[in-house]
Amino acid sequence: MVLPAALLAAACSAPAPRAAPEAKAPPKVQPSDDAAYDWHGLVIAPFGSVLKEVPGTLHEVLLFRDDAHQNAPAEEAECYAVDAAAPRFVGRTPDEYLLCFRHDRLSRIQASVQVPVEEAPGVFAAACAAWLRHAAHTGGACEGSDGAIHFSGRLAGETALSITLDVPDT
Repeated sequence: MVLPAALLAAACSAPAPRAAPEAKAPPKVQPSDDAAYDWHGLVIAPFGSVLKEVPGTLHEVLLFRDDAHQNAPAEEAECYAVDAAAPRFVGRTPDEYLLCFRHDRLSRIQASVQVPVEEAPGVFAAACAAWLRHAAHTGGACEGSDGAIHFSGRLAGETALSITLDVPDT
């Protein structure tokens, strides 16, 4: 019985089997606790405020609509940009920050920033997760409401992160 002893000796000297490397799961997006992701800072005056109650100096911005909006109601919102620095949005100064008024009352706020292409998906995912953490999710990709304020965020193209805040019937 030389053969079994040789097999036994070979088995004892063989290296231990290696565990298969674990497949890495994609990183989970955690909502940021950073105040820079909180859209509430974009609201510089309460919704429903009249134009003259908004702090700071504003200038009117003309918005052009495409042919699909030709039959829009005559009472379209009038939008204004702030002359001073806009509130920060996702840790950056917005490229666009508009306050829109319908019937002379603040009814919508729009803000957008350019984010480097390699950072954009992660920044948007973290911001959206933070926005949805304390909101009623309304089913859109990044939509919800916090009290009476409805928000809708999106990543346009590869680098433009934007948010629209509005209150129905103001």
